[in-house]
Amino acid sequence: MVEFLFYSLIALLFWFFSLNTLYLIILILSIFEINKTKKNRYMYDINQVFRYKLLPPISIILPAYNEEKTIVESVYSLLFLHYPLYELIVVNDGSKDDTLKILKKSFDLLKTDYVFRRAIPTEPVIDIYVSRTFKNLIVVDKKNGGKADALNVGINISRFPYFCAIDADTILGEDALSKLIRPFIHAPEKTIAVGGVIKAANNAEIQRGRLIKEGLPRNILVLLQTVEYARAFFMGRMGLSTLNSLLIISGAFGLFRKEDVLEAGGYKRGSLGEDMMLVVKLHKIKKGKKEKYRVSFVPDTVSWTEIPSTFKVLRRQRIR
Repeated sequence: MVEFLFYSLIALLFWFFSLNTLYLIILILSIFEINKTKKNRYMYDINQVFRYKLLPPISIILPAYNEEKTIVESVYSLLFLHYPLYELIVVNDGSKDDTLKILKKSFDLLKTDYVFRRAIPTEPVIDIYVSRTFKNLIVVDKKNGGKADALNVGINISRFPYFCAIDADTILGEDALSKLIRPFIHAPEKTIAVGGVIKAANNAEIQRGRLIKEGLPRNILVLLQTVEYARAFFMGRMGLSTLNSLLIISGAFGLFRKEDVLEAGGYKRGSLGEDMMLVVKLHKIKKGKKEKYRVSFVPDTVSWTEIPSTFKVLRRQRIR
């Protein structure tokens, strides 16, 4: 019995030191990658590039299901981003409330015969609307099929070579797209997906979908998650990005090259972790074809989202 406990302790210590050595390596890689990213910022003037409209156009895809209380504020926040050319595609995923009705009234929507290629199989599209007020706003009404299906519809309808998938409760910084597009500019042939830092919006001052002032969470559970987010993004994902081993681009906000996602067949329907499944599939395809590629991560805060403030909601999120 004593011998068993001795060897168990040795095994436990070996596991402990191995795990923490791995964390230390990832931390060191993260520091190098952050410094490299800071140096790359001075390679070109983003304002100069912006002024001459040299940044590639982007399609923002916003799935919405029963979002009547927040949809107008969410859409408004995405219509005034600091980026030269982008379209906003709101996909109403068969909402049972007045989400579509409110969108029609708030943005002066006009039904149109919008022609698109159904590259990814999805649930039927009922109607497509364009806004008379905002020329870059498109609203799609479709039969309910889940978030992954709504994103796939948005991909089918999108016109531009890059698309940004975003949750309805995510708040973007005005320069979020400008920050996230950088890896595509540095390595346009290799970069296939990019993620960024997401912070907690709890206890922050928000007006019309724009973050006015950040605040430190007072709820201890939210505060602990804030520390966890910082560790996960700045150490974990940054280090894994250096090794090109990043398997998660957060579903709250990520930027993808459309042609690669189409090749992967889009988001997997019926999957709770559709964002991770897509990134894993992109890795698999590129490695199978022995192509050079990058799934990158930028150490910039690009978005904010409400994080669970009760154990019940946190448990449901982590199980998912």
